Amino acid sequence: MKKDLGVMEAVFPMPVLMIATYDENGTVDVMNAAWGQICDYKKIALFLDEGHKTSENILKTKAFTVALADQAHMVGADYFGTVSGHKVPDKFARSGYTAVKSKHVNAPVIEEFPLVMECELADVLKKDSFFCVIGQIVNTAADERILDEDGKVDVTKLNALIYDTFRHGYYVCGEKVGQAFKEGAALAKK
Repeated sequence: MKKDLGVMEAVFPMPVLMIATYDENGTVDVMNAAWGQICDYKKIALFLDEGHKTSENILKTKAFTVALADQAHMVGADYFGTVSGHKVPDKFARSGYTAVKSKHVNAPVIEEFPLVMECELADVLKKDSFFCVIGQIVNTAADERILDEDGKVDVTKLNALIYDTFRHGYYVCGEKVGQAFKEGAALAKK
């Protein structure tokens, strides 16, 4: 029997995404966001608050990067989600992390995070109830240490953080338990 829990964000896992931008002066800003998802083969959707410094920067520069946070950089990732770029203009500098300009878009790549998607602003969806930024992924870059022998990302090496909306914890993703598009093959033959 199920117990009613009321209204909650009952989706698990949620990604721990690091969205990085430049402001109009070239200052790096990074925010931690969980409400993002691939929405097409080459696009990512980020559901943000329109008032975030990061959202304002995206609208001005038309570019951003999205990195996957990993266990080794959990402290910095959490910090980027708890401090506002509006209130702490040197937020990124305080982290001690390193940013380099993307080769593909006008946005910073945070060197510490092992996987990054470099995006151009493709669309903005704005309603009374949400603000969504759609990014066209123009490149994805990964540290060689997280690649397998075929040059593909090995999620067991990535140690990507996932966010628990129920108890507000961070977890690490990694154990493979099946192969997509094959596990249900027997049922498809019935």
